[in-house]
Amino acid sequence: MKIYFSDFFEVDENIINSYGALNISLINDLPLFVDPFLLFNSKKIEYKKLHDQIINYLSFLKAKSESESVNKGLLYSWFMFSEVKQNWFGYSVKGNGGNGLGPDFAKSLNRNLRFIFSDFGDEQITNGSHLEKLCLIKDGVGKDHISDFTTNLIKEYLLKYTEAFTLKNLTKSKIKKIKIAKVRFNYDTETWESDYFTLPFDGNDYVLLSPKDILTKDDTWINRTDLVDEFYDIVRAIPNNQLRAQINNYFYKALPKKKKQTKKDLRNAVQYVIDNMPEVLDYYIKYKEPVAQSGRALL
Repeated sequence: MKIYFSDFFEVDENIINSYGALNISLINDLPLFVDPFLLFNSKKIEYKKLHDQIINYLSFLKAKSESESVNKGLLYSWFMFSEVKQNWFGYSVKGNGGNGLGPDFAKSLNRNLRFIFSDFGDEQITNGSHLEKLCLIKDGVGKDHISDFTTNLIKEYLLKYTEAFTLKNLTKSKIKKIKIAKVRFNYDTETWESDYFTLPFDGNDYVLLSPKDILTKDDTWINRTDLVDEFYDIVRAIPNNQLRAQINNYFYKALPKKKKQTKKDLRNAVQYVIDNMPEVLDYYIKYKEPVAQSGRALL
């Protein structure tokens, strides 16, 4: 029975591994995710450039959110993305279909770039800008959304990465040159461009390979669960005494007066702090930035 990329395209699994790619299943999605922090923290220049590319696009969105009212058409064009299902990652039990980043995500991103992310691209506390900050604001934006967004913004790299492997290792009967939409963003025309790539093709769709060293099976390095679990340590690490006292005051004011607080109580209290003092998110990210990444990437 054919299950993996190596089975469908009749290529030795060792060749895929030596290339650095994951031998994906083409039966159903794997619960793996692209983690943008692995790009940010990588020693590879090409990955750091990809992270800069992501931040540049978010900075473009932020400027648009602040300078004008984004109409529905532009909101969908700039802020909304389909799932790149051809990498076969996510939560689908059968097949590789997913919801992508729909209108709710687009509207939330547009709104938050105006308010919560007012200093995005010009942070004074953290060592860099981070896409994952999106998942810290409220529940509901998780690693799958961050992974989908990241994959869309580095899609051209993944297409070229897959094409290079395809041309060297696959037979002509198993490949096809096809036109791919939303490959790169043109900042002059402010539109997404299409392009042609020669890719593995099975059934009625192409397949996308991904490097193992940008994937995680865990939560993204910067995530809301850690923000709640490590909140006390984060606040203690803030050097400004006055700010630390204000954050603690908001936090304890939001906690219900009872002997033992639940996890939900803690989450609600942290949310209250974020709503009133969003700079705590930057201190959390600063707290996470220097921590070693060993064991998070697949490779």
